[in-house]
Amino acid sequence: MSVDSKRSSELKKEDLEEKRDLESPIGAHYDPEFVRKTLRLVDWRMLPLLGFLYSVALIDRTNLGIARAAGMEIELKLYIGERYSIASMIYFIPYIILQIPGNIVLRWIGARTWLTICVVGWGIAQLGMGFVKTWGWLVFCRVWLGVFEAGFFPALVFIITTWYKRHEVQKRLAIFYLISILLGGFSSLLAFGIAHLSGRGGYLGWSWIFIIEGTVTIVLGILAWLFVPDFPDKSTFVTDEQRKMILDRVEADRGDSIPDKMTTAKLFHHLSDPIVWIMALMFLCSTMPAYALGFFITIILKSMGYSTFKSLVLTCPPYVFAAISTFVFAYISDKSKQRALWLAVQNLICITGLFITAYHKKDPVRYFGLFLVNAGASGCIPGILAYHSNNITGHTKRSVSTAVIIAAGGVGGIFATMVYRQKDFPKYMPGMWATIGCQFCMFICLGITTAVFWRRNKEYKEGKRGPLESTPGFYYTL
Repeated sequence: MSVDSKRSSELKKEDLEEKRDLESPIGAHYDPEFVRKTLRLVDWRMLPLLGFLYSVALIDRTNLGIARAAGMEIELKLYIGERYSIASMIYFIPYIILQIPGNIVLRWIGARTWLTICVVGWGIAQLGMGFVKTWGWLVFCRVWLGVFEAGFFPALVFIITTWYKRHEVQKRLAIFYLISILLGGFSSLLAFGIAHLSGRGGYLGWSWIFIIEGTVTIVLGILAWLFVPDFPDKSTFVTDEQRKMILDRVEADRGDSIPDKMTTAKLFHHLSDPIVWIMALMFLCSTMPAYALGFFITIILKSMGYSTFKSLVLTCPPYVFAAISTFVFAYISDKSKQRALWLAVQNLICITGLFITAYHKKDPVRYFGLFLVNAGASGCIPGILAYHSNNITGHTKRSVSTAVIIAAGGVGGIFATMVYRQKDFPKYMPGMWATIGCQFCMFICLGITTAVFWRRNKEYKEGKRGPLESTPGFYYTL
């Protein structure tokens, strides 16, 4: 048989497989009510708990700004040079480096054990920050905070995306993320209340912030051991019939319900995919303004002339608005089965807010700009994760690429802490322009991925290339 004939035969076989997959999907025989109830069970077991744990992670990594306003700056002399920026930034170095190893270990030892180690570990580091006496020891504790948080967020995203079909993912990621947005937004008020314990036990208010929040984190780590869900093929809170239905739906949707084994060759193959790195750059661009607000919103509000208490109170509303906006856009995105379009809209919202905050003369209007910045940036974070997860198949690729993308978010954190410099206070104009530049960069990345995915879909539909992501019947989500 000639090469052309053989190739033609292979294409016909692929066409038949595609037709079978699309017209008679696995799991079509399941009762819709049974599917709905099972998904609701999974939602309630997984999303509130994981969302609450991640909100604690966000609070613990960004409460440095609140502790600074509560007196830590004076006692540890953080006003000298760039000490505060360095203490904020140093966390991200181990956080970036350990992302991929964390996701590899996750599948090896199981989600429950791994997440418990992460939560208890960073809780101890957070607790330790309450007892430091010098800037150097603060930096030491922040390094260990980054070590233990490194494996946490990519593990959560990895686990959530293995339970649902592609166009069910963004709503779930948004719910999980908006829980953290809401709780993180109100954490400033909680910290302000804790700071009033100043003097108790010989510790100042900023120390009590770390002591109490670190203790709570350790307790939550123990609860994670008891209740956190695992991957669908391992979890015990669903019945065998429910597990089979979940796996059948995933298999019909993207063909990767069964985990494939990680090898060195697969690791480097996945790392060589340029789309993974473009997605990572997009995630960096979106996390940069989110981290900037997390570390500096209280300081920016104080620069507008508000008191410490008013600054902490005014920190909350932009996060409530961001949570609502994030869910609305996630719902629209899942309903329309489009990702890039709605990411672009949220990007425009973020850019508009940045220009308003940077250049308007009136402080109340500048404050309104923070609403737009937070809404746009916060909505893009689960949006990019959904965009990425919709366009890959295979557990090993999901593991590696998720870790790379979230590690890039850590680079965004470093960028945010270093460009908002003390000498640029109160308006931080170089930092504002760096953040705006990131948003324009994301537009370019969206244009590239949209063009590449559209062309590959077209070529596959016309029979000019083999199955996308080595999965017959699979098409990229634009």
